[in-house]
Amino acid sequence: MARASLGPGLDGILVVAKPAGPTSHDVVSLVRRLAATKRVGHGGTLDPFASGVLPVFLGHATRVVEYHLGDRKGYRATVCFGASSTTDDLEGELTPAGGAPDRETVEQALATFVGQISQRPPAYSAIKVAGRRAYALARAGETVELSERDVTIHELTLRSWDASDPDRPIAVLEIACSAGTYIRALARDLGAATGSAAYLGALVRTASGPFTLEDATPLDAIREAAANGPDGLGRHLRPIDAGLDALPDVRLTEHEVAAVARGQWVHPAGGFPRSAEQFRLRGPDGTLVGIARAAGTRLAPDKVFVTPTATAAGS
Repeated sequence: MARASLGPGLDGILVVAKPAGPTSHDVVSLVRRLAATKRVGHGGTLDPFASGVLPVFLGHATRVVEYHLGDRKGYRATVCFGASSTTDDLEGELTPAGGAPDRETVEQALATFVGQISQRPPAYSAIKVAGRRAYALARAGETVELSERDVTIHELTLRSWDASDPDRPIAVLEIACSAGTYIRALARDLGAATGSAAYLGALVRTASGPFTLEDATPLDAIREAAANGPDGLGRHLRPIDAGLDALPDVRLTEHEVAAVARGQWVHPAGGFPRSAEQFRLRGPDGTLVGIARAAGTRLAPDKVFVTPTATAAGS
C-alpha cells in the first residue's frame, strides 16, 4: 500500500490572472504566503508591465513544471509605431522615428513573420552573458549583442488599428507562438520591417498551453478565497496533471502502486500503449500516483506522488 500524499499542504495548479505591476516573483510570493507552503513555482515569467495567464504550481505540482515550459503561448500585444525604445517596450527611453506605416503596410509585414523565424532577444532581457544578466550589462551602459534564436509564430493577426495620430499609429495584435518568443523583439522587428520603428506598449498573455485567461483567477479572488485559511484556495486549484492529456493513463494494481511508491520499475498487469514514451500512472481508484517513461516492457517512474506506508516500507 501507499499513501497518496508526501505531507500536508495544497497540491495543484493555480491559474492566476496576473495584473500589470507586480513581477511574476511577487505573485509567487503572495501565493506561497496565502497557501502557507514553500513549494511554489510558476510556468513562465511575465514582465511587470504585462498581465494575463500565469500558471502557479503548488506542492506536488511543482514537479511537473518542466512539462509545461515548452507550452505554446498566446498573447494580445499593443504595438506602438513611430518610435523606438531602448528596452523595446514602453518602459524604455523613446526615440521618435519618421515614416510611420499605414494599416496595409503593417498587414503585409505581418505575413512575413508567420512560421519559423530568427529573432534577436532584447538587450534588456534575463539572458546570461558571461555569467551576468543582459539587462544588468545594458543598465551599466555596456553594449549587449545577443545571438539570434529560432522561434515559431503560429498565428499573427491584426485585431485593431488606431491611426488617430498618423505619426504614432497603434496596432493590437493576436499572437500564438512557441515558448521563448520575445514579443518585445517582435514589435521592434515589425517596426523595422515597415520602414519605421515600433515598441511594445502593452501585453496580455491570453494562454499558456492549456491554461486560458478566461479560466484564470484574479489576485483579489485568490486573497478572498484564502481569507479563512489556505484550504480556501483548494476550489481554485487544477489537478496536478492538468494539461498533460497527451500522456496516456496506465492503471496500476495496489501492489504496483506500492512498488512505484518505492521508486521501482513496474510491469503493469494491464499493459500500456507502446506508441507513447511517457505515461500518467493511476491507482485502482484513478488517483494520480506518478509519471513514468517506457523502459522496454516495463515503466520506470520519473515523478512519484505517493510514499510507501510504514508497513510496506518495512516489508
